[in-house]
Amino acid sequence: MKILSKYILKEHAGPFTLAVIVITFIMLLDRVLDLLNLIITKHLDLWTTTRVFVLSLPFMLALAIPMAVLVATIMAFGRLSSDNEITAFKASGINIYSMMKPVVICAILISLFMIYFNDHILPESNFALKNLLIKISARRPTSELKPGLFTELKDYNFYYHDKSEDGEQYNDIVIYDKSNGNFPRTISADYGKIDLYNGGNSLNATLYNGLIHEISNDDPEDYTTIVFKEYRIKIPDLGIGVSEAHLAQRGDREMSSADMKKHIDEIDVKRQQKLAELKKYTAELDALNEDPKSEDDKERNKLKHLIEVNKQRVYSLSREISKYQVEIDKKYSIAFACLVFILIGAPVGMMTRTNSVGMSFIVSSLVFVVYYVSLFAGEELADKMIISPFLGMWISNILFTIVGIYLVVYSMRERKIIHIERLKDMFKRRNKSQ
Repeated sequence: MKILSKYILKEHAGPFTLAVIVITFIMLLDRVLDLLNLIITKHLDLWTTTRVFVLSLPFMLALAIPMAVLVATIMAFGRLSSDNEITAFKASGINIYSMMKPVVICAILISLFMIYFNDHILPESNFALKNLLIKISARRPTSELKPGLFTELKDYNFYYHDKSEDGEQYNDIVIYDKSNGNFPRTISADYGKIDLYNGGNSLNATLYNGLIHEISNDDPEDYTTIVFKEYRIKIPDLGIGVSEAHLAQRGDREMSSADMKKHIDEIDVKRQQKLAELKKYTAELDALNEDPKSEDDKERNKLKHLIEVNKQRVYSLSREISKYQVEIDKKYSIAFACLVFILIGAPVGMMTRTNSVGMSFIVSSLVFVVYYVSLFAGEELADKMIISPFLGMWISNILFTIVGIYLVVYSMRERKIIHIERLKDMFKRRNKSQ
């Protein structure tokens, strides 16, 4: 049995590795245009660009690995079935459950790793990427300078009328320099050039044929005008050095389960306080309504308003708790999807009896789309508190597990529910008739 287990796992290793690479690459292509836009407009250096790509990978791997498990299972069992090896195993007294056992054990190990990955590595990478993008967006290169508009560059407000055809020269420049005191200097020039250095984080402007208008900080009546033929302005640190105070706060996708549970407890304390206030105001209003001698409509309206405000606050806090609980359950449900996809992929592979890489990707993509849509729908319903967070995040796994077990039992009869060859012949006949 050890030899059989190694053989079956070996059949999965190659397709799994290939699927992870291909799926990650496909998902990365979706972000390439946005990343290229950042690289070009923000003049990112190679190190910053590499960090953006690397920090984007964990999010993609969180989805790519479960899908790769599905692809690899369909390919491996599809090849074993198409080559009649499964029939040979059965003839030797080895049933499907024994063939699936090493793959299921491996899937459990992958699921346990994915729990750690989703709960620790992914939140930290998401947080690091979020802050890096904030730092990048704080850069102010020349691409953000718009003709006919003032653009703030640190302590300077920069204006120009238009640019030359080659884009190298800025015409009719006006700059307000606020770096020297209460009264900004006004610098105007017929034209100028702007160069970036320090990875696009610092700017050097060279102005030609202009005037500097300056008011003394000590004596507002002391007004100076300076004529220049050439004048240079250096603006270092255009924004990449964002302080820690300006960095992003951790959201639900940048927290571990432990952090979110602590946050839920803090929110729940506030909710309990609001519930107590709601109970108090409701009791006061009931007492006021039961008093036949009371005609204090102002107090009634005040209590009604307080009750409504507290109801809205309790609802808002409850939704916030639900949102964090959904994220906790999602970390585990996506991780255990690896095991669920084994139950789906093995019988589907045996029933399709195809060793085609393309067909395996198509079938697994269809299965994954259905799974992800149901997961997304469950998340939406749970966020709106229509269903519980647990049910919203686990309903996909529960349903797919039931379907998977049914397919495994059904595959014992060696029937094909997906006739790949018939589909191919049908398409060929249709193409010939056209």
